[in-house]
Amino acid sequence: MKAIILAVVMAMACSDALAAQKQAKKPAAREADVTEKNLAVEKTSLGELKIQPLNHSALRFEFRGKQYYVDPAGEAEWEKLPKADVILITHEHRDHLDLKVIRTIRKPDTLIFMNESSTKQAGFGTVIAIGEKVQIADANVEAVPAYNLDPARPFHPKERKDNGYVIAFGDKRVYVAGDTEGTAEMKALKDIDIAFLPINLPYTMTPQAAAEAAKAFRPKILYPYHQGRSDPQVVKKELADEKGIEVRVLEVP
Repeated sequence: MKAIILAVVMAMACSDALAAQKQAKKPAAREADVTEKNLAVEKTSLGELKIQPLNHSALRFEFRGKQYYVDPAGEAEWEKLPKADVILITHEHRDHLDLKVIRTIRKPDTLIFMNESSTKQAGFGTVIAIGEKVQIADANVEAVPAYNLDPARPFHPKERKDNGYVIAFGDKRVYVAGDTEGTAEMKALKDIDIAFLPINLPYTMTPQAAAEAAKAFRPKILYPYHQGRSDPQVVKKELADEKGIEVRVLEVP
């Protein structure tokens, strides 16, 4: 009997040891890569363009091994994101110009471009004025107007000369509107492949107004961003019958 009990105990011990070994050999759970959330990859004439909306206003683009950020501000895992080669700022509001975030992601040789009022507030950066076209790293960047039309929304006056940006990555033209309404200049844009239009009330425009603007300049892909409490699904619904405009809805309030 003692021999039987001993054999059972030894068998149980061996089983426990094997289980422990199997557990030890299991790979650790993979930590989520912060560069993959909301990520889209588009083909260009010069290779892949990676597009990552990060939050309410911040966008990251990766192109030919370089990192481009537009309005890096607000909440994101900035310490885990790649360092910036290029930073573009549309205007000086704190949800677009965030000096703490810029300090986190910049390198000694990071190229930083802003409208004039933002450089005055930041104390650094190169001015890019409306109408200017500049080669920045591997992208061609044009500053375009961004402003409010409705007198009841005096948050972005035309005379302050806030920027939107049309950024050409190879043959792909990306329009980042910044804080604006559906201006005549926006509606006159041509050959836009990807657009980011704001829908945050009361600061920018309604989802319906964003959809109307998109009908005018017809981007191939549209991201409603700078959402606030507005519903980006409204933009998608408004454009449901518009062939040739793909609306991508993400949670980037």
